Amino acid sequence: MEVEDFWLEYVDARGELHGGPLEVMWSSRFEAAGQVRTFPSYRGQRSFPGWYWAATGAELVGYESWVELGQLMRLDSDPGVVAMASQPFRLSWRSGGRARRISHTPDYFVRRRDGTGVVLDVRPDDRIEPEDAVKFEVTAAACARVGWGFERVGVLDPVLAANLRWLSGYRHPRVRREPVAAKLRTAFARPRGLLAGVGVVGDPIAVLPVLFHLLWCRQLAVDLEAGLLSAATLVGPAPAVAEEVGGDAGASAAAVAG
Repeated sequence: MEVEDFWLEYVDARGELHGGPLEVMWSSRFEAAGQVRTFPSYRGQRSFPGWYWAATGAELVGYESWVELGQLMRLDSDPGVVAMASQPFRLSWRSGGRARRISHTPDYFVRRRDGTGVVLDVRPDDRIEPEDAVKFEVTAAACARVGWGFERVGVLDPVLAANLRWLSGYRHPRVRREPVAAKLRTAFARPRGLLAGVGVVGDPIAVLPVLFHLLWCRQLAVDLEAGLLSAATLVGPAPAVAEEVGGDAGASAAAVAG
C-alpha cells in the first residue's frame, strides 16, 4: 500500500469530526479524543459494555467487554501509562486495487510516560477470524509508519485478573493516607509476608486499604501472577524508578480529583 492509502478520522473533545491522511493526523492527542464509534446496545447482547473510572487521568474510559475491562485495569495500574482513550480513531485503506475502503477502529490508544503512543486491539485468541487478522496486520503496519507501537491482546491470566480486580477497588487517591503509606514502605523495605508487614504498622483494618493502594500504584512490589493475594504473599520495595513514577502519578490524580 502507498502512504496516501491510510486515512484517519477521529472525534475531538468537543465532538467535532476530523479526518485526513495518517501522516498528517498522527500527531493529534488521541489519548484525549472522544469515541469515534459508540458501543451497540440491544436485547440479547452477549457483551457487557460500560465505563471504567481510571485513576490514570481521573476520567471515565469505555470498555466493550469483560476482556477489555481486564486490559483497562492492567493499563490503569501500569505506572508507565499516563493516558488512554477508547475507540480513539477510525483507520481506513484500500487494498488490492479495490475502490471500496476497508476500515478498522482500534480499541484503545495509550500514551506512555516517555511520550510514545501504543495502539491496542483487544480480542481473545479463539475469536480472531481471518478478516480480523488481516485488519490487525494492516493496522500494525500503519502504526509502524508513524512510530506507534501496536499490540493485539486477549484474555488476562486469571490470577492476574483477579488480583487487579481486587486492587482496583483501592485505586482512588483518597485511599492513600500519610504517614501510613510511609510507614508501609519502611515496613516492606525488605520482602516479608503481607500481613506480617501490615501488623508492624498498625491495625490491619486501617492499614490494609493503604497497602492495597500502594500495590496498585506499584509503589510496593508484589508478584500478581504467582497466586492470589493472601496473608503470606511476599511484598517488597518497588524499583526506584517505578516508585518515583507511581508517586508522581498519584499526586497528579489526586490534584485532578481534588
